[in-house]
Amino acid sequence: MYYVVYGLLYLLSLLPLRVLYIFSDLAYVIIYYIRGYRKEVVLNNLKIAFPEKTEKERIRIAKDFYRNFTDTFIEAIKLISASKKEIEKRSTGDFELINSLIARGRNIHLMLGHQFNWEFANLSYAIHLNIPFVAVYMPLSNKIFDKIFYNLRSRYGTILTPATNFRNQMHSVFTKQYILGLAADQNPGGAEIGYWMNFFNKPVPFIKGPGKGAVKNNTAVVFIGFKKIKRGYYEFKVTLLAENGSDYTPEQLTVTYRNVLEETIRKDPANYLWSHRRWKWQWKEEYKKYWAE
Repeated sequence: MYYVVYGLLYLLSLLPLRVLYIFSDLAYVIIYYIRGYRKEVVLNNLKIAFPEKTEKERIRIAKDFYRNFTDTFIEAIKLISASKKEIEKRSTGDFELINSLIARGRNIHLMLGHQFNWEFANLSYAIHLNIPFVAVYMPLSNKIFDKIFYNLRSRYGTILTPATNFRNQMHSVFTKQYILGLAADQNPGGAEIGYWMNFFNKPVPFIKGPGKGAVKNNTAVVFIGFKKIKRGYYEFKVTLLAENGSDYTPEQLTVTYRNVLEETIRKDPANYLWSHRRWKWQWKEEYKKYWAE
């Protein structure tokens, strides 16, 4: 069954993007206007993040978000057959900073948020970095699509490690020079096991692992922000958060990451994954002991 599904998607991926975007436009109409997929969550998140904007402005952001959301998955299909030349044409970025750190023998934590299009970012950096990077990912429940996306994402040497088994595999990852890619804006498994801080002026817990790992292993910490230039074209901006992670506390690194992430989102709010429940955990006074700022 895998080969049937993969074969159909491969054939579909051979179509020009301008044709594939017709499917994206159709999907947008279905999930926004007909199904209303997570619409309440999206609009509530935008109300929390941008209380100063009018309802009309937030709806405009929501609509643009859903267009980016559907485009991302259609573009992922295109990437199944896209050549290296086409990927490089459609995604540009600053790779020199990371490669200079690699040349100096540094281990690196790449910190990013759930911005579009992460599939382009993965392949683009895999092509341009001088050593493979390790990406922690959440396996899909559908085994067929999980294998398709695994093969797509590892196409240029990215080492994929499932989040569900990272604790068992991380020792083998750290035996030689490494780059570790982390989407560090995910919710922790519980409200009491994260660093609490304001995110868009509302308290939220951030996962501790990235900051603690950077301090423990004295890695360089680099943030990558995504910018959508136009449909099908992306630019990736690199910001050095810390050259030596051990010069900081895990809390300080997490706050610095939060600051750059929020600034990046504010510049292009529709290019962030508003459909996940970023403010899932409600603040309680008992969490003061976990406050990081």
